[in-house]
Amino acid sequence: MTSPATGPARARSRRAVTVTAFAFLVTMMGTTLPTPLYSIYSTELSFSPLTVTVLFAVYAVGVVGALSLFGRLSDDVGRRPVLVAAVGLALLSALLFLLPPSLPLLVVARVTSGLGAGLMSGAGTAAVIDLFPAEKKAAAGTLAVAANTGGLALGTLVAGVLASAAPAPLTIPFAVHLVLCVGALLGLATWAPAPARRGRLRIRPHRLRVPASIRGAFARAVLAAGAGFSVTGVLTAVTALFLARDLHLDSHALAGFVVFLSFAGMAVGQLVARRMRPRAALPVGCAGLVLASAALATALAGASLAPLVVAAAVLGVSGGLCLNAGIATTVEQVPPAHRGEVSSSFFAGLYLMLAVPAIGVGLLASVVGLRQAGLVFAAVVAVLAAAVGIVELVSARRTD
Repeated sequence: MTSPATGPARARSRRAVTVTAFAFLVTMMGTTLPTPLYSIYSTELSFSPLTVTVLFAVYAVGVVGALSLFGRLSDDVGRRPVLVAAVGLALLSALLFLLPPSLPLLVVARVTSGLGAGLMSGAGTAAVIDLFPAEKKAAAGTLAVAANTGGLALGTLVAGVLASAAPAPLTIPFAVHLVLCVGALLGLATWAPAPARRGRLRIRPHRLRVPASIRGAFARAVLAAGAGFSVTGVLTAVTALFLARDLHLDSHALAGFVVFLSFAGMAVGQLVARRMRPRAALPVGCAGLVLASAALATALAGASLAPLVVAAAVLGVSGGLCLNAGIATTVEQVPPAHRGEVSSSFFAGLYLMLAVPAIGVGLLASVVGLRQAGLVFAAVVAVLAAAVGIVELVSARRTD
C-alpha cells in the first residue's frame, strides 16, 4: 500500500518530469520553425542557397556559444534557472521573427534561438536524467533525446502546416510558439524543482572537458551522431529550396513533412535503441546512415521525391540509434556533478557537425549547383559513417 507521503511525492515528480520535458520540447521547436519557410524568405528577400544555409547554420553559433560559455552553469546554479533562461531566449526569438523580416534581423533571431537551444540541450538533458532514479537512467536518456528530437520534428511540421493552411505564413507559426513558450515558463515556475543549493553565477568561457575514462566512446559517439546531425542539417536547410526549384513542388506542408520524418524517425530510433546494447546500436545506426546517404544521392541525382522521403525516414531512425547510444555511453556514465558539462560537450560536437557541413554545401552549391553539392556531401557522410561503425565494432570486440 502506498504511504500518504509517497503519493504526493510521486505526483510532484511526474509533474516535474512533464514540465521539464515540455520546456525542452518547446525550446527545440523554435529552432526548426523557419525550416519550411525558407523558400518564402528566399523569394521575398532574394536569398541564394548559400544565404539560406548560412541563415540555418548561424543558430549553431548560438548553440555552441552557449555550451562553451555556460556548459557548467546548470551544475553550478541548478537546473531550473538555466531552463527558465533557455525558454526565455526561445520566447525572445519568436518575438524577433514576428517583426518585419530582414537578413540581419533573421540572423539575430536565429542566434538567439541557438543560445536557448544550447542552454536547453545541456541543462535539459541533465535535468531530465536527474529526475529519474538510478535504475531508470536509460529511460531518462530516451525521454531527454525524445523531447529534443520531438521538438525539432514538431517545429517543422507545425510551421509547414500553418504556412499552408493559415494566413500570414511568416507570422502565425511564431505567434503559436510564443504562446507555448509562455506556458512552458509558467510550468517551470510552478512545478520544476528548485535548486538544492545556490551556486555562484560565473559567466566565463569553460573548456568543455570529458573524463579520460570515456573519451574514446565520446569521440565515436559524437562522430556517429554528428554524421546523422549533419545530414539532417543539410535536409533542414535546403529541402524547401530543392522541392520548389528542382521538383517544382511549392507546398510548405510537404517541405515541413519531409524534415519532420527525419526528426520523428529519431524518436522512433530511441525506442528501438532501448532494446539494444549501446555498443550494438551505434554500428547499426552507422550502417543505416550509409543507406540514408545512398537514398539521398538517388533523390538528388534523379530529382525525385520518393527517395528523398525514404532518405529522411531512414536517416531519422539511424540517427536516433546513434544519438541514444551516444547518450548512454557518455552522459549516463558520469556522476551528476559532471553530467551537465559532459552533456554540453556532447551537444557542442553535434551542433558543430550540424552547421559546418550545411554551410559547406551552400558554398559548393554556389559553384557547382545544389544537387551536385548534395551528391558530394552524401558521399562524404557515407564514408564517415562506415568508418565510425567499423571502429566501434572493433572496439566492442576488444572490450567484450
